[in-house]
Amino acid sequence: MRSAFYISDGTAITSEVFGHALLSLFPTEFNHITIPFVETEEQARQVCKEISDNFKQTGERPLVFYTIVNSDVREVISGSEGINYNFLDQFVAPLEKILGLPAKPEKHRTHSIHEKTYDIRIEAVNYALANDDGSTTDNYAEADIILVGVSRSGKTPTSLYLALQYGIKAANYPFTEEDMGDMLKLPPKLRRFKEKLFGLTISADRLHQIRNERRANSRYASIRQCRMELREVENLYRKEKIPFLNSTRFSVEEISAKILAQTGLTRKKY
Repeated sequence: MRSAFYISDGTAITSEVFGHALLSLFPTEFNHITIPFVETEEQARQVCKEISDNFKQTGERPLVFYTIVNSDVREVISGSEGINYNFLDQFVAPLEKILGLPAKPEKHRTHSIHEKTYDIRIEAVNYALANDDGSTTDNYAEADIILVGVSRSGKTPTSLYLALQYGIKAANYPFTEEDMGDMLKLPPKLRRFKEKLFGLTISADRLHQIRNERRANSRYASIRQCRMELREVENLYRKEKIPFLNSTRFSVEEISAKILAQTGLTRKKY
């Protein structure tokens, strides 16, 4: 299996994101190796040795994606035995020409703490944790969005991802079997904030699988129960005109991005 190295004198998040995005286009598996904070020439030479050793072991030249500001360190990495891709070289010069400004690279600038947005994201994470799974509805006036859906449809991980990545205050509320009754209705505590509601749903088979891992062979996990609950919540979404998304085939990153696109919520990331 060919290896892919992601190297940086910072967190390596940028090289990982660019590299993974490119490699995802190809229907094959890679051995992913991330090496952050390569800040000296000595460290860079050690990384080159690791790349060389990998080449000898596998017989295939590794792919090396790197974003390094220090020119001396960058020169060492560029001489590795891998197939080297320096993302900064590809984009900086054309941007300098368009903007009419010289770039002033600084280590750690991209993913360092931006005090304002950092505080916003931490506050949003604390909010998501405090308002998870309908534990309280007292703070919904502060919410940017309230995710609703049956148990195990992806509400909690999506709430936390929206908070940590984008500074979105996301509460979530589960519709349980007790809510169903003869017909599921929107509880008064949610109706007050109807414009903030966003529904998640999932396929019955997938829900059955997830619940069965949690409570095997229970009524809660039965396919019949899963189908009934999903039918009720989807009918409610349509009746109340609550926007919703089927999360079955999407990652939490994709679910979050689709929610932001549909709702128009502002990302508080930079």
